Amino acid sequence: MPRLRRLDIAAVVFALVLPSVLTWLYFIVLQNTLSSVQQGVYTAGKVVQFGFPVFWVVAIQRARLRLKFPGRAGIIEGALFGAAVFALMLLTYFGWLKPSGSFGAPGEAICRRVASFGVDRPLPFLTLAVFYSLIHSFFEEYYYRWFVFGQLQRFVPVAVAILISSLGFMGHHVIILGHYFGYDSWITPVFALAIAVGGAVWAWIYYRSGSLLGPWISHFFVDAAIFAIGYNVVSGTFAGP
Repeated sequence: MPRLRRLDIAAVVFALVLPSVLTWLYFIVLQNTLSSVQQGVYTAGKVVQFGFPVFWVVAIQRARLRLKFPGRAGIIEGALFGAAVFALMLLTYFGWLKPSGSFGAPGEAICRRVASFGVDRPLPFLTLAVFYSLIHSFFEEYYYRWFVFGQLQRFVPVAVAILISSLGFMGHHVIILGHYFGYDSWITPVFALAIAVGGAVWAWIYYRSGSLLGPWISHFFVDAAIFAIGYNVVSGTFAGP
């Protein structure tokens, strides 16, 4: 196997594992440290994570960055899937999980985490929601779909690339879900599987359209639903309007 090919495979493996390692550090290892330490590690980790694909493609592979705009099909597919998941998430939360008390203890932990960001009012929470839903979601699509899935296609069939990249996308979310809901809760594996399915759909849309715009729009809807639910969970702890 040529040396560069081995290095490319190693880069993909590194990209698949890195987010889970960073999440483990942030949520598990550093959970009892100062908020400033947690945020510093989190920020540094994100810089490394999202900077790595550009570094690898430009500096190591010496290729040009190409992010083209899709046809209408990619946008429509992404928007429809995202809107459907958005509605399903809100219906599941307000119609079942909240009334059943499934967010009792997890809700308290979520409130503490949000407070550690210094978010104690609606406007800062909205700012955080916009950042993650609009900006962070794009970087995750660029990372998992453009880089991880895109690189995997060079070595394995498309279906296998979709599967591996989606499981990688699921990985760090398992740690987050386990942290809040417990690894023995049915919610953790079910939600983790749903995340993997979402990642697979986004990889498929990216493969079909050749652009990140469709998956990004879809991802935006899903993150918006997460923050809508999050607002309902934490708003009772806010200090004021």
